[in-house]
Amino acid sequence: MNTDGVLDGDGELERINEEMIQRKAVETYQCPGCVCGSDFKCFERDDSKSVGIGCTKHCAGTMMLGVGSMFLGMPIGFNRLGPRPENPEQKMKLVILRNYEDFEYDKFNIPVWKHKDEHGNTLVRGLSPRLNHSFLHVRLDDCFDKIDCLEITKEDIEEMN
Repeated sequence: MNTDGVLDGDGELERINEEMIQRKAVETYQCPGCVCGSDFKCFERDDSKSVGIGCTKHCAGTMMLGVGSMFLGMPIGFNRLGPRPENPEQKMKLVILRNYEDFEYDKFNIPVWKHKDEHGNTLVRGLSPRLNHSFLHVRLDDCFDKIDCLEITKEDIEEMN
């Protein structure tokens, strides 16, 4: 933005739009149930990830007896963290992906379930067998048909209750 408060035309509008999309995604999927708070005030961008966007301060703080830690912003079936076998203290992290090209699935990262949520985003629960851990992706672009795995419908989620 220039000194007059006008967009300078060098991609600033796109950058601002991208930041707003990322902020909304973090607020929707990471902030609910976080021990740091349920709003975006504490956000600290996680640049350490090789892919995806998210908050470095995020910690899923909601626990359920017999289940463990949960992501409150996710539907049943996609909301359980579970320990990582190689380090039980380290929980599965939620990865928010902006574009399909940011992360493609293959024999080392296998999508198992996919669900299009009420926001139109694709949730993917999968397995990395070589590392022996599961993953959870929120995909913000329209890539539902590109992901080859079992589709979990709203009715399937309601049956899991």
